[in-house]
Amino acid sequence: MIYILIDILSYSLIVIGIILWFWGTLPLLGHRSVLFKLHSLSVADTLGSMSIVVGLLLKIPFEWPLLLLALITLAIWNTVLGYVLAYCSSSGEKND
Repeated sequence: MIYILIDILSYSLIVIGIILWFWGTLPLLGHRSVLFKLHSLSVADTLGSMSIVVGLLLKIPFEWPLLLLALITLAIWNTVLGYVLAYCSSSGEKND
């Protein structure tokens, strides 16, 4: 019985992750700034990918070191990428 509940939770997390992936692409169709579009896309992509990895962690728990590394890498690299894009898009002027 517990294995069935774990399977249901695992598949639910994977489906939620895929939904977040597609939901994150919707702002690309709007008329907002490029930074807003990139931010919403990266947040939805990060949360969706992390949800999928947690679902896989429940499905194949013997691969926990690799999947934990994937979770940490997703959290760090997507955050750093957002800061780098924001810094590179700034005009370089300092407001003191």
